[in-house]
Amino acid sequence: MKKLLFAGTFAALLFSCNSESAPAEEAATETTETEAPAEPQTFGEAITADGAISYQDLSSKMETEAADSVAVKFTGTVQEVCQAKGCWMTIASDDPDAEPIMVRFKDYGFFMPKDIAGRKVIMDGYAFVEETPVDELRHYAEDAGKSQEEIEAITEPKKETKFLASGVLLLEE
Repeated sequence: MKKLLFAGTFAALLFSCNSESAPAEEAATETTETEAPAEPQTFGEAITADGAISYQDLSSKMETEAADSVAVKFTGTVQEVCQAKGCWMTIASDDPDAEPIMVRFKDYGFFMPKDIAGRKVIMDGYAFVEETPVDELRHYAEDAGKSQEEIEAITEPKKETKFLASGVLLLEE
């Protein structure tokens, strides 16, 4: 009986905390011109911007080092994010001819907000080259919200640079 009473009290307390926090969260998202800009957000392991290299420098580093993977911290612009969960993102280069880099997150341990396309990020982890099979490419296209025509047009595997991030710093807009 005591366990049931305790569980009921805990559930009521939890429910009341959740219902009261929503208006406070909404108020916290509203900003005025006099407020200071928000700090960068960290996802995964805490990282800093110190020592981050550019997308172009990462490409050069991958070409010069003959390793299977390269431990690196680099910065780039988010091109797209998985719209199902935020479980991957692609990073675009300033060079329109360069392929975007697919970024996944270590141990599936964290997710990114789905609405950050166009934002700058700094990522710490490992870059590597891998061939992505057709079924995985189609899965990513589906997660990105591509049309059925675009998904079915994927018929060849793709060799691409990928990144396994242990931490991501989402910079201010």
